[in-house]
Amino acid sequence: MSDAFDRELEERTVRYCRIDSQSDESSPTTPSTAIQYDMLNLLVDELNQIGAQDVTLTDYGAVLATIPATAEGNLPTVAFLAHVDTAPAFNATGVKPIVHHGWTGGDIVLPDDPTQVLSPNEWPYLAGKVGDDIITASGTTLLGADDKAGIAIIMEMARHLIDNPEIKHGPIRVCFTPDEEIGRGVHASLPGDLKADVAYTLDGAGLGEIVYETFSADKATVTIQGVSAHPGQAKDVLVNALHLAAKIIDTLPHVTRTPETTDDRQGFIHAYLMSGTAAQVELHLILRDFEREGLQELGDLVQQVCAAIQAGEPRATITCEITSQYRNMRYWLEEDMRPVELAREACQQLDIAHFSTPTRGGTDGSRLTELGVPTPNLFTGMQNIHGPLEWISVQDMRRATEMCIRLAELWGSQQR
Repeated sequence: MSDAFDRELEERTVRYCRIDSQSDESSPTTPSTAIQYDMLNLLVDELNQIGAQDVTLTDYGAVLATIPATAEGNLPTVAFLAHVDTAPAFNATGVKPIVHHGWTGGDIVLPDDPTQVLSPNEWPYLAGKVGDDIITASGTTLLGADDKAGIAIIMEMARHLIDNPEIKHGPIRVCFTPDEEIGRGVHASLPGDLKADVAYTLDGAGLGEIVYETFSADKATVTIQGVSAHPGQAKDVLVNALHLAAKIIDTLPHVTRTPETTDDRQGFIHAYLMSGTAAQVELHLILRDFEREGLQELGDLVQQVCAAIQAGEPRATITCEITSQYRNMRYWLEEDMRPVELAREACQQLDIAHFSTPTRGGTDGSRLTELGVPTPNLFTGMQNIHGPLEWISVQDMRRATEMCIRLAELWGSQQR
């Protein structure tokens, strides 16, 4: 069975990763990009082909389907989710997945940009995958295993359960969402439409990872309205919005509070986009911390810096809007750890060494948990995401598929 899983997971992942489904934060639509429908419509077709029931594409771009229960009783409904969009952080057009079968342990040089090299000396996790089938991109794009790997795992789980009704499980829901990478993956209607008592996102990293603690997240949008003037007659008139934006960035604590200077449980402020002209600039920052109090402190700091720059140049107008994105799922899961405990039990039964560490990110599960559907995040094997050195082991994906199948069985023995 493992060989069959490996072949099908490889085929699915390569096929899915070739499809450009990048999201776009600047777009007001849902989904944010029309190209995400290339994945969404494909998944609708494939779910119908394998015999899933109640296959639906919602008006907010989520694919939903049901695998009916094969066990009797008043059993909890369990959902498995992954997102179809890939990150806007790096080029995702023209992805050419490469499968390095039975990797022998040497450097992996990506052919379309030979300066991009995956070395086991630099990446310890890769060093432990000798003999695995490693999937990479070709060097000029991301791979998109985040989260096409999660999709492949869930689709393979769904196919296997439908083809093997002797496996006893309760009702299972499958869900694929758009726009997770831009923080808009969980529409307000999704928890009700999902109709699940508990859920899992397949959006995690190393083999055995079970995440139940994530960042809490806000976004800050700073708008700077300067005073425009012809540069030839600008003396004592021009107020350059670009200069003010630079002052704001420079005043923020870039030595101690940015992603590149923090780790573990430290929060950060990340300026990731600036656009505009000397007349007007929009600056986008994300704020991250594991605790509500720390997140509030970061937001207050950005507001204070903006107020200080505004006070120094009253002719400009500087506004700072902070919006909530998601919260640490731990706040709710620590009240009922059964979803985490059953995931750990599934790993133990499959001889997978499990671990849980706070993840310096978030998933659709963060928001779903906050909205009442407990949703830990499970490993897929994806590594070096959001860049050209992204890679994944087919064998890690197989183990994730086996874990999901075992989880379905375990929940099938749990009465409501």
